[in-house]
Order: sequence, then C-alpha cells, then structure tokens
Amino acid sequence: MALSEASISTALRCAENISVIPPLTGAVGNTPMVDISALLNKPGVRLLAKLEGSNPGGSVKDRPALYMIEKAEESGELTHDKIILEPTSGNTGIAIAMIGAAKGYRVKLVMPGCVSTERRGILEAYGAEVVLSPGCQMTDGAIRLAHKILAEEPDKYYMPNQYSNPNNPLSHYETTGPEILTQTAGEIDAFVAGMGTSGTLMGLSRFFADHAPHVQVVGVEPGLGHKIQGLKNMHEAIVPAIYDEKLLAAKLLVLDDEAYEMSRRLALELGIFVGMSSGAAVAGALRVANDMEQGTIVVLLPDRGDRYLSTNLFRSSCAECPP
Repeated sequence: MALSEASISTALRCAENISVIPPLTGAVGNTPMVDISALLNKPGVRLLAKLEGSNPGGSVKDRPALYMIEKAEESGELTHDKIILEPTSGNTGIAIAMIGAAKGYRVKLVMPGCVSTERRGILEAYGAEVVLSPGCQMTDGAIRLAHKILAEEPDKYYMPNQYSNPNNPLSHYETTGPEILTQTAGEIDAFVAGMGTSGTLMGLSRFFADHAPHVQVVGVEPGLGHKIQGLKNMHEAIVPAIYDEKLLAAKLLVLDDEAYEMSRRLALELGIFVGMSSGAAVAGALRVANDMEQGTIVVLLPDRGDRYLSTNLFRSSCAECPP
C-alpha cells in the first residue's frame, strides 16, 4: 500500500524530532525496574527490583567504569598511550573491557582464578589481556597482584582502582539515585544492595541523605568464607577506601545457601534470571520487608544469570562445577 502525502509529511516531521543516536557508552544507565512483590505475603509492602543486567555490559558496573574512565580522560590521567589496568572479580573488568574497546584503549585485567569461565570468556572476546591471581586468595589476591604490576611499570598503566576511586560512588549518586527516585515517583522507604566495592551503597546513601533523607539504605554482606562472586565480607577482605559503614542504616548477613536459593526462585517463579549476588540482595530485602507494615523497598540486582551457568548456581548438584 502506497503511503499518502500526509503520512509521509508526518513521518518526516517526526524524524526531525529524533535526537542523534548516542555511541555505546550513551546506553549505560536508565535500566528498568520491575515489581517483585509476589515474593511477599504483605499487601501493604511493595518490593521493586532495579535490573542492572540491562546495561550494555550486562551489569551495574558499567556505571562506575564509565565514570572512572571518562573522568580520567578529562583530567589527563588516562591517554591512549597507557594501558588500563584493574583488579576485578569480573563485572567491573567486563565493563572496562567493553568501554576500552569502544574507546580504543588497551586493557589488562587481573582476576582470581576462581571466577566463572563465562566472565573470563567475555573479557577475552573484548580483547582484554587477562592475568589470573590465585583463586584461593579471592579478589584480595587480584588487588595485590595488580598493584604489584603497576608498581613495576607505573608509566605504562592507568589504574582506575574502583575500591578507592570517588568516581565509583559518584556514578551512583548522579545516575542510579535519580533514576530510582524518578521511577518510584519519590515513593521509596528503603533501598537494599549487596556489598562489594560498596560504591552503589555509598553513592545511594549520600544521594538519599541529600534528596530523600527518610530512605533507609541497607547493605547485604555475605558470610565468612563465602562463595558469592562480587560481594565482600568486610571482616575478612581488604576494606575498600570508599566504604563508610556509618552511612548505612543497617547491614544484614546473608549466607551462600540463602543467596543461591533466592536466585533460583527469581528465575523459576518470576522469570528473572540473575546472579548469586542478586539473590543475596533480594534475600536481604525480604528481611527488611518482614519488619515493615507498609511502604516501598527497592533492591538492586547487579547482573544477569548467564554469567554463572558454568557454576552450580542453577544446578541442584554438580560435582564438577566450580562454586
């Protein structure tokens, strides 16, 4: 069917109003929020999940990675003759590798040998050089090795250092916080997230203190000797310089089994396919909900479940799978 002149004219007017399509980095943020109140049996309490796996790099770490790199470009710390070097448990490394590829930087990432094979494969697909630290030392081993590499050739590398870089929490103060406040129309009483670098929690704590001081920010911490990739127990790990526990309203301990079971429930009952740190965060959010009669809780789900298919997260038993 031929288009009428009126239809063509309307289409052209609409085209004039379309903004320029941004590069890949412009797709970071503005992630969706969904209602997962079906997990509750409390009509007065609403539980909402912020799906950070919808970022182009597949995790919440796209936000701080982009901020750290672009702020370093602005300051002149990062130039194309330097290699971006960073210790990571996976998601920040993937974000840096993605952004590095998009911006034309060489990237070298140090990660513990215990991380899932999917994460390592994604990094290699982006062209990043991967250096493995001893798996038994977890993320702390990667941090120590990365700093050793930097100390040996300081002029060769730029290290964002997510654990001490103020642009990590700043990314959440300036993007995640405003998005959540807009998506909930200001109707939020508590925010819950897992504790890794602590950038999300620190940025959101400061944001809500400035813009919605009634919001309680709650951190979810894994148990000692945990196997929840991406999270830290602050009593057994190197404490990030950006972390300030006084900014949290509360801190909840969630063990591995509880986190894994919740990840499986999210997939099986709600069709939400996320990783183990998301399961931990939701388990913590349910505890917050148990103490409320009414109100709205927002929980942040950091990444997608497809990064953990080689682990036993979605298998009831697997002797050959890494934890």
